[in-house]
Amino acid sequence: MDATAKSSRFYPDTKPFDKGRLDVGDGHQLYWEQSGNPNGVPVVFLHGGPGSGCSPQQRGFFDPDHYRAILFDQRGAGLSTPYAATEANTTDHLVGDIETLRRHLGIDSWLVFGGSWGSTLALVYAIAHRDRCLALVLRGIFLARQTELDWFMDGMGHIFPEARRNFIHFLPPEERAVPLQAYHRRLMDPEPGIHLPAAASWGRYEFACSTLRPGAGARSQAPTFDTPVGHNHGHWSSLLGIARIEAHYFLNKMFLEEDYILHNLEKLKGLPTAIVQGRYDIVCPIATADVLANALKELNCADDNAGLDYTIVDDAGHSAMEPGIRHALTVACDKFRNL
Repeated sequence: MDATAKSSRFYPDTKPFDKGRLDVGDGHQLYWEQSGNPNGVPVVFLHGGPGSGCSPQQRGFFDPDHYRAILFDQRGAGLSTPYAATEANTTDHLVGDIETLRRHLGIDSWLVFGGSWGSTLALVYAIAHRDRCLALVLRGIFLARQTELDWFMDGMGHIFPEARRNFIHFLPPEERAVPLQAYHRRLMDPEPGIHLPAAASWGRYEFACSTLRPGAGARSQAPTFDTPVGHNHGHWSSLLGIARIEAHYFLNKMFLEEDYILHNLEKLKGLPTAIVQGRYDIVCPIATADVLANALKELNCADDNAGLDYTIVDDAGHSAMEPGIRHALTVACDKFRNL
């Protein structure tokens, strides 16, 4: 895939033609919306985090004349309620929610688009429901292995030592040896004076490591605990959702067996897949995307009809809104218009 192709563009924002709330049980209600062509090819957008929620600009990856774009906030994220809730919030719950939403909207099969944690969720969903997937578009690959979790908590400090130092020094000295557990305790504390500063510290750390250059496709200043995040449809929330839910998932090893995705990749044989990866992605390093891409190539080596497009964007980090990443993702979606 040519990430420099000039035929693609980031599509202007289109207002939803439909939206609603879906009761998925366990006290959770998901916000969902549809935009683009009501009769177009369905595509579901799986946001990152877990816990980040969606934003209106993410509709721009999809040609509104061709695609029926479905965006929704996962459990505890964005406009879904209860906000920042971790009860009954696991990977299996989220996979089930995707299917519940698909059936609710009367969709037989759809293109599945996911970045960062969304790439993990897209792969796990496709393994469970291969017959409901037309193709996958994946960005900033995360396979939920322990080495990747360790990298987030510690390894990113090799590239951003000042960011990790601030992240660790937020904690008292006696808790710095086990930062995940220490942050999780604070983030789960019901007292805002405890969980909000912890959420801000967690968010600043992740934010600082997310782009190749500060301000490239992201806000130019580090977040505080009153920074708007999530779906942003008039919704101004704290960073609590993403920090609390990420810590909840990290502490529980993303609710997946080690190497679950790679061990089940055979189930995705023949599924057209596009991978877009920033060369200098520090949050989800390129080595993981390389593992996935090579495993898919080996899986499909005898199948000429199984397409894998793997684009490395040499001037980008992790954020989907960095220009090169954004462009390559739009190109990928444009190519799948021929499905």
